Amino acid sequence: MSDIPLIETPDSPHVNALQPSPNFEPRKPGYRPNLLLLHYTGMHSCQKAIDWLGRPESKVSCHYVVADDGTITQMVAEDMRAWHAGQSYWDGVTDINSCSIGIEIHNPGHTQGYPDFPDTQMDAVMRLSTDIVGRHRIAKGRVLGHSDVAPQRKIDPGEKFDWKGLAAAGVGRWIAPEPIDDGNWSLAPGARSEKIADAQHLLRTYGYGVHVTGILDQPTAFVLRAFQLHWRPTGVDSRLDASTLETLRRLVHTALTDHAVARKSTRRQLWQLSSR
Repeated sequence: MSDIPLIETPDSPHVNALQPSPNFEPRKPGYRPNLLLLHYTGMHSCQKAIDWLGRPESKVSCHYVVADDGTITQMVAEDMRAWHAGQSYWDGVTDINSCSIGIEIHNPGHTQGYPDFPDTQMDAVMRLSTDIVGRHRIAKGRVLGHSDVAPQRKIDPGEKFDWKGLAAAGVGRWIAPEPIDDGNWSLAPGARSEKIADAQHLLRTYGYGVHVTGILDQPTAFVLRAFQLHWRPTGVDSRLDASTLETLRRLVHTALTDHAVARKSTRRQLWQLSSR
């Protein structure tokens, strides 16, 4: 429990209510918010989730909670380190709490029927997320689900979450997944193949925590499931197939292209400034 004063004013104009949580602390030195992490609450009631996130004994929290009616509650100030990611990894970083802003989206989760995310709720998530990524200049590839950074432990926000719609609103990256062809090749956990090594390399390039072994071991299967939950939600089976690999190839190609374009634009801006 932190002895720093609780949040008194919202960071976003889209916040409807403040419910301060004591479960936060300063971000570790050298870290700033550069990643947006989306979760679902996994509880039957949104109010019960907010209550739990605000209890000292829970030792968990988040920056925002979005109810199914679109109400947005802020619990921790954005400049503070909320306790929402747990043991996690992305692109070489293991302290995801120190570099992220966490949004809990109310949904009972897979163990309680996993209903669709209502349009009103998704509209609120899009408005809040657009505001956050704009103010903190969060890159497209750093808008992620809890399952992306903790694939062995988490599967939220899950295959029903509208990543495509979020990207259309300017938040995160989306590419259309390669259609599934049941007649094509498919590799199950335990298989060994150069295709698996290729997939592991591509997953690691994008930011996932996976070793390149050429074996579809259990850790790789978890990461493939996380990738499918986010990028190929119509077929989440932890297997490597032609659809998953081609979708992954195009995702990494798009990310590398975006990065190259951004670097070129930065160099052009620096040249223009230096030539004035």
